Amino acid sequence: MSDPLLHTGLEIFSGMLVGFTLGLIGGGGSILAVPLMVYLVGVSNPHVAIGTSALAVAINALVGLAQHARAHTVKWRCAAIFASCGVAGAFVGAAVGKAVDGKRLLLCFAILMIGVGILMLRGRRNQGCPGASCNRDNAAKVAGFGLGTGVLSGFFGIGGGFLIVPGLIASTGMPILNAVGTSLVAVAAFGLSTAASYMMSGYIDWQLAALFIVGGAVGSVAGTRTARSMARSTGSLTTFFAGVIFCVAIYMIWQSLRSL
Repeated sequence: MSDPLLHTGLEIFSGMLVGFTLGLIGGGGSILAVPLMVYLVGVSNPHVAIGTSALAVAINALVGLAQHARAHTVKWRCAAIFASCGVAGAFVGAAVGKAVDGKRLLLCFAILMIGVGILMLRGRRNQGCPGASCNRDNAAKVAGFGLGTGVLSGFFGIGGGFLIVPGLIASTGMPILNAVGTSLVAVAAFGLSTAASYMMSGYIDWQLAALFIVGGAVGSVAGTRTARSMARSTGSLTTFFAGVIFCVAIYMIWQSLRSL
């Protein structure tokens, strides 16, 4: 196999991993996109990796959303409130993120991921309320979580699902499977708004994005089916979510410290 073919294969395989994780644990799968592009695919500019991954993750999230919608695990009213408030925050966060040194940005991202993983593990036994929904009593809380998550999502240049899923659970009390499906609406909205900001600055590799999307479409279908199966076991999805976060965060911290 020639080097160009091998490189193309790595790009599609990376997209499949991202798509699978998106379907499995919601937007949290997007935490894989940036490190895969930087450390496996070999994208030298962290801002290009961030902008390209935002676009690819947004499209892959729409594919996963279609799968969850068919399984009736999406709470559309909550998704609309969370996503609409988060989009404005994502534009602000993206503008600030582009002004920060790329290597420091990835290091800050990894440290934040560890904190989120710890919080998810602490609540892994909480099954949530299947009938949870967005109403007058919690709409402001959901909107606040959406706005804050949008700012951080745009700043770190990812779909933000690693914060969306726990944010939806904290603000509504819904089960994690519903949070996974619902989060994909916000992931797509945040990703597209972040990608638009980075695109205007020329930070998107269109060929790489296309290959990631092709691989991700295949992976997201398998991930959604696996999520429905794992949801039958208490805490399995949450524990897996936290485990992925810890592994990627530790590797990113190691790589970032080596390059300082």
